[in-house]
Amino acid sequence: MMPLTQRCFQCLTAVRNRRVKLLLNPAVTRCCSTVQGDVRVRFAPSPTGFLHLGGLRTALYNYIFAKKYGGSFVLRLEDTDQSRLVPGAAESIEDMLEWAGVPPDESPRRGGSVGPYLQSQRLDLYNQTAQQLLESKHAYYCFCSSQRLSLLKKEALRTGQTPRYDNRCRHLRAEQVQEKLAQGVPHVIRFRLEAGVEPFQDLIFGRNHHEVAQVEGDPVVIKADGFPTYHLANIVDDHYMRISHVLRGSEWLISTSKHLLMYRALGWQPPTFGHLPLLMNKDGSKLSKRQGDIFIQSYKREGVLPEALLDITTNCGSGFNTNRIGRRIDELISEFNPSKITTHSALLDLEKLPEFNRIHLQHRIEDEEQCHLLIKDLQAQIQQACTAEIQEEEVLHEDYIRRVLHLRKGHISSLTELLSPAYSYLWVRPSISSQQVAALTAEAQHIASLVLKLIAERGEELAVDRLSKDLKTLAKQTKATKHREVMKLLRLALSGLQQGPSVAEMMVSLGPAEISHRFQKLLLLSETS
Repeated sequence: MMPLTQRCFQCLTAVRNRRVKLLLNPAVTRCCSTVQGDVRVRFAPSPTGFLHLGGLRTALYNYIFAKKYGGSFVLRLEDTDQSRLVPGAAESIEDMLEWAGVPPDESPRRGGSVGPYLQSQRLDLYNQTAQQLLESKHAYYCFCSSQRLSLLKKEALRTGQTPRYDNRCRHLRAEQVQEKLAQGVPHVIRFRLEAGVEPFQDLIFGRNHHEVAQVEGDPVVIKADGFPTYHLANIVDDHYMRISHVLRGSEWLISTSKHLLMYRALGWQPPTFGHLPLLMNKDGSKLSKRQGDIFIQSYKREGVLPEALLDITTNCGSGFNTNRIGRRIDELISEFNPSKITTHSALLDLEKLPEFNRIHLQHRIEDEEQCHLLIKDLQAQIQQACTAEIQEEEVLHEDYIRRVLHLRKGHISSLTELLSPAYSYLWVRPSISSQQVAALTAEAQHIASLVLKLIAERGEELAVDRLSKDLKTLAKQTKATKHREVMKLLRLALSGLQQGPSVAEMMVSLGPAEISHRFQKLLLLSETS
C-alpha cells in the first residue's frame, strides 16, 4: 500500500492547471484538507530583518509547490511586532524574492483579491475574531501586570520548571471583568487552551499530537497595544486568504496543535500543514541570522547568481526525484516530489557555493539573451573600476567582452573575478620592465618579431587550439631560449603576470590588434635596453 503522504499528493493532480473541487478519498481527508478551490500557499516573514537563506528556502518550497500544482504563491508580511520593525526590510524582502526568481502572485506590492497583505492593515479583522472568541467563551481578558508575569517566570525557573502563565484571569467573574475594563486597566486577550487536541497528519512529519494545555499557559492572542500575536494573526489570515497548504519551518510543528484548537473554536476548516526540516550549517549547528553572510542582499552584492542560491539550498535538502547540481527553477519545479521530503535537517555547505555559481554562470554565458545582460553588467563594472587606466576603448565593446566570457566560462565563479588583478590585463595594458625581460631571455627582440609575424599571417581569425600549435613551433625558432622561458616571456608581455590562462587563450581574448600593440612595446623595450 502506498504511503499516506504519497496518496495525499496524488489528489493534488486534480487541481493542476484548472479550477475544480478536490475529490478526496475519506481516508486522506485530514491530510488534504483543501476541500474547494485552487492550491494556495504563502510565505509570511516578519520585516524585523532582511531576507536570509533560511527564509528564501521556505519561500522557494512554497513557490515550487504552487507552480507544481497550478496554484498561487502569496507573500504576506507579518508586521505586528511594531517595536522590532527594521526600516526598509518589507520592501527589501519582496525585492529579493523577485531578484531570486520566486516572485509572489499576490503581495503588498502586487496586490490581490484578498488583501491587504500587511498584517498592520488588517487589525479590524483580528479584533473582530478576538471578539468572536470572547463571546463564545474561548477567550478571556487578562489583566495581569508585567510585574506579576515576571515573578511567575522567576519562580518557575527557581524551582526548575518551565515558565508558563497560571491562567489566573480565566476565573474572573463577569462583573470583575467589566469593572476593570471600565477603569481602563491595561489588558490582553488570551485564548483558552482545552484538553483533547485531535491528532493531525503533517505532510512531512506524519501523525502529530501535542497536548498543549498540559504544558503551556493560555496564550495571548491580542496584546495590550491592540495588535495580535502570531498565533491569532496567522490563522485569521490563512483562513481569509484561503490558504490551502501551510508549508513552514519545523520549529512551528509544536505550535500547530494550539492553532488547530483555535480553528476548532472558530468553526473553521484548517489548511493542510507541512513542516519543512530546518536548514543547518554543514556541522549541524544552527544557521543564524547573526552570520552576516547569510542575507540574500549580501550574496547579490558579491555577484552570486540567484539560481545558484536556489540550487544549493535545494541540493542539500530533499523533496526531488533526483539530486544533481545545475538545476534551474523550471527543472526544480518539474522534479519536485513532496512525498520525498524527509524529516532530516538539510545541511548546507556554503563552501560549495562558488562551484554552484560557476555552473550557473556558464549556463548564463551560453544563453544569448542572458549573456547580453552579463556583458552590460560587466561593462558598467569595468568602467567603474578601471576608467582612468583604460587605454583602449575596444575593451568595452560588446564583442570583446563576449569573447572573454566564452573563453573563461567554466573557469570563473563570478563576474567580479574578471575585475581582480589576475585578469586586469584584459582591460588595462600591463607595465613591464627591461629587467623582467632580461631575466627571462636575451632573445626578446627576436621572439617579439616572431610573434608579430605570426599574428600578421593569421589575421583576424585566431583560435586557441591552432595558436597553441603555432606557439610550440615558434618556440623552436629561438637559439638559446627554452620553450618554458619563451612562454613566460609571452605571458609577461601580454599580461605582466607569471600565471593565468594559457598564453594562446590570452592572445585570442585580446585579439590581433592588441597583441600586436603589446609585442611592439616589447620590441621597443628590447631595442632600447
